[in-house]
Amino acid sequence: MNDRNIPLYSTRMKMAELIESDYNLLLLFPRFGLELGVGENCVSDQCIRQGVSPKLFVMICNIYSHTDYMPSKEEVQQLDVEQLLSYLSRSHSYYIKSRIVPIKQQLEALSAQCSPSHSAVLQRFFAEYEQEVLNHFSYEEDTVFPYIRTLMACHKKQAGYDIDTFSHNHSNIDDKLSDLKNILVKHLRGIGLAAQTTELLFQIFSLEEDLSRHTFIEDVVLIPLVQHLEETIYDN
Repeated sequence: MNDRNIPLYSTRMKMAELIESDYNLLLLFPRFGLELGVGENCVSDQCIRQGVSPKLFVMICNIYSHTDYMPSKEEVQQLDVEQLLSYLSRSHSYYIKSRIVPIKQQLEALSAQCSPSHSAVLQRFFAEYEQEVLNHFSYEEDTVFPYIRTLMACHKKQAGYDIDTFSHNHSNIDDKLSDLKNILVKHLRGIGLAAQTTELLFQIFSLEEDLSRHTFIEDVVLIPLVQHLEETIYDN
């Protein structure tokens, strides 16, 4: 998503104006469980009406629309942890169902028109990427998020595990996607499907950019927030 030199968003601005400033932010609405029909409501009122933290929503919007935006330590520490986890979980479902599945279908249609060797390479690279994403999300859903919820509920750390373990192993999941993109751009020729290839590439570039923001959120919001929780428990 693009930084078009627009001012940082605030909870006091109208929700309709936020959408008008960057329509790509509409993609965040289902990840927050937000609906349209915002009328003249400000961001804060619309979020509260639908059970969403205005501070978290505005922070995520600023991260997506402003490439140089960095939330302050104080802003991060004021966030609702459960709402952040809910947003991240919904994002995982969104990526799998709304982005990866359509790309897979487009790739299968394109591969059917390629030579067997090209088809096999394309299918293999995407299959490896898809599995990597599923493994990455599953680790967060099955290990990281339950650890955080237990930390909040019991105010007790888990022996042998902390958020730094996640941080040190927080892998980049777009390397294989970049490889697939390069194959399509540099090496796939002579199949007479320029429109289909271009559309597929557009979706891959878009997913790659979106996932980079998602990773950024986990690195600069989730991890510092949980580190703060762990420090609070230690201090007490």
